[in-house]
Amino acid sequence: MSAATETLVDYDEALDTYDPVLGFEVHVELNTKTKMFSSAPNAFGDEPNTNVNEVDLGLPGVLPVVNKSGVEYAILIGLALNCQIAETCGFARKNYFYPDTPKNFQTSQYDDPIAFDGYLDIELEDGEVFRVEIERAHMEEDAGKLTHMGGAAGRIQGADFSLVDYNRAGVPLVEIVTKPIVGAGKRAPELAKAYVAAIREIVKNLGVSDARMERGNVRCDANVSLMAKDATEFGTRTETKNVNSLRAVDHAVRFEISRQAGVLNAGNKVVQETRHWHEDTRTTTSGRPKSDADDYRYFPEPDLVPIVTTEAWIEELRSRLPEPPAERRKRLQADWGYADAEFRDVVNAGLVDAIEETIAAGASAAVARKWWMGEISRLAKNADVEPTELGATPATIIELNSLIEGKKINDKIARQVLEYVIAGEGSPSEIVDKRGLAVVNDDSALGAAIDDAMAEMPGVVEKIKGGKLQAVGALIGPVMKATRGQADAGRVREIVLEKLGVEG
Repeated sequence: MSAATETLVDYDEALDTYDPVLGFEVHVELNTKTKMFSSAPNAFGDEPNTNVNEVDLGLPGVLPVVNKSGVEYAILIGLALNCQIAETCGFARKNYFYPDTPKNFQTSQYDDPIAFDGYLDIELEDGEVFRVEIERAHMEEDAGKLTHMGGAAGRIQGADFSLVDYNRAGVPLVEIVTKPIVGAGKRAPELAKAYVAAIREIVKNLGVSDARMERGNVRCDANVSLMAKDATEFGTRTETKNVNSLRAVDHAVRFEISRQAGVLNAGNKVVQETRHWHEDTRTTTSGRPKSDADDYRYFPEPDLVPIVTTEAWIEELRSRLPEPPAERRKRLQADWGYADAEFRDVVNAGLVDAIEETIAAGASAAVARKWWMGEISRLAKNADVEPTELGATPATIIELNSLIEGKKINDKIARQVLEYVIAGEGSPSEIVDKRGLAVVNDDSALGAAIDDAMAEMPGVVEKIKGGKLQAVGALIGPVMKATRGQADAGRVREIVLEKLGVEG
């Protein structure tokens, strides 16, 4: 049954009848120099099938070697998630065939993960803190990437053929798995988004991942099930795979709650399956029946020895941990001088890092917040993307502010210039010069426009002469119109008062 033909229940109505149970598997690509079990480079964006070697391709006779940095990064993640670190752990083969997995198995961890029994406290938009229990964080390798050619929207359905790129095969991954999350109620989508945002913030601050969701560095598999209000057992869950934006995590959880409520209200059973997320329609569709662990025929990896940790090694890694996110936010709020509500808005918008980078580049805290929370967020909302995905950078803001402070452009023109920057027309200075957007400071040109305005508005002129200086604003509007918004409003006011012989 397609998403178009499924009956959806209103979200609020669904949660009047059912309680959601959530679970998340977040895959974090590590930014080690080489892959997890081979010496091939770990680099994004290179030509297809250039960062591969015989180990990645599973050729006969090859042996894997564990990447020590990958292990250390996994331990750092575990420590940051308040996990216990295993004294010993090993790898296992997860057996399945996909075209993008050339070995026909994935090297992963099964019953002895590197990190386990942790938790993460998640702050929601109103300041409420929700504790998410972490079951495990384990090491594994990524698969390659399939590109489906032809058909609609690059999906496998209807494609003429598929191309495979093994550059990503073998890239180190840490998969973070939560315990079942109950009690979120109607805030389930908000909690989902906030949890993934917290994971992304942690791994980025640790320096173990580039954490760019649009590149797949952080991907979320969102598990959702519903249970009746008086039930004691969890319902059947679905797993929406590879959701790669914070907004999509929110929407995917919300959609599945409404969809599953429709299935249950019709007297049917929810199918345990994977589901595909479609950003264009904000719906999920059926994937494949969900396999349990036994279906993968896990068995110990015979070519890798166990990982043995020591207390000294773990404590040395613990000493590398950066400032915890909650403490960092408190420090930044104090440093920037933002009110509680202002800073909470910044956090909820996911713009803490962007503003911090902009301030580090030389902007004031007020200027950074003005642009990121103002015009950039407005344009991003109109484009239905995250503000950080729009194309504006700290350098863009620094340059725009410099042009404003140098009185080459005003705020209104700066907003226009930002749109042209996002459209790819160049830097702010290049756009101002190319489009002739500089503020008009030529007194003769301004004087002519002012004379015309005063001739058309004699009543306003008399008010100004009578001492009502606020009436000058009525003349500034026509002058701005005559100069296409490029007049310096302050200079216009000065010239008006000079012409009328009035002290300002």
